[in-house]
Amino acid sequence: MTQARRHETTATTGNGYTMAAVGIAAMLAGLALLGLKMAVGLAGLLAVVALFVGGALVLGGLYMLQPNEAAILTLFGQYVGTDRREGLRWANPFYKHRKLSLRARNLNAPTLKVNDKRGNPVEIGAVVVWRVRDSAQALFDVDDFERYVGVQAEAAIRHMASMYAYDDGEDLAYGENTLRGGVEAVSVALREELQDRFDAAGVEVLDAKISHLAYSPEIAQVML
Repeated sequence: MTQARRHETTATTGNGYTMAAVGIAAMLAGLALLGLKMAVGLAGLLAVVALFVGGALVLGGLYMLQPNEAAILTLFGQYVGTDRREGLRWANPFYKHRKLSLRARNLNAPTLKVNDKRGNPVEIGAVVVWRVRDSAQALFDVDDFERYVGVQAEAAIRHMASMYAYDDGEDLAYGENTLRGGVEAVSVALREELQDRFDAAGVEVLDAKISHLAYSPEIAQVML
């Protein structure tokens, strides 16, 4: 049974500067009641406590977001929504905030030893540029989205390399792309395969290029 994917929704949040002013004003009002000795009797003391507690709760809902950063909000383990608006923000003080970078990231995949279409061992490496597209999927649909990206990138590179021959030869159809001669076509194929694999984690592939390509040392001299 396939698990339904969770998708990002926009959280209802407020302007942090306004709410900070409200929280500070409430606490100052409590201090003023005490200072002016207006907190007379039980009712007065309860009013002071209410002002302090209310102000503290309001201030407790403040958080800061940098450009290209999101806050994923949950309430007692339940996903509430995602806030992508930068600056000082405010949400229900009982919400738990988890910040997540939405900036582009580089993955320098390690050089892998794989067999090409002919079965010859080759060394291949790639550089992948990616970013989080859907914060809810990234955090809740996979266990560790950064590790997921690394593992799936390696699997995609291995599979893609096995679909092409290293270089031209008489056994290939006319105009057939190779790892060495069809760099652009191979890069497009790699990006498409990566995107298919990354979709489950809400990750977008921005670019992918082969960074290293060579025959494995054991056959390099023979092939050259």
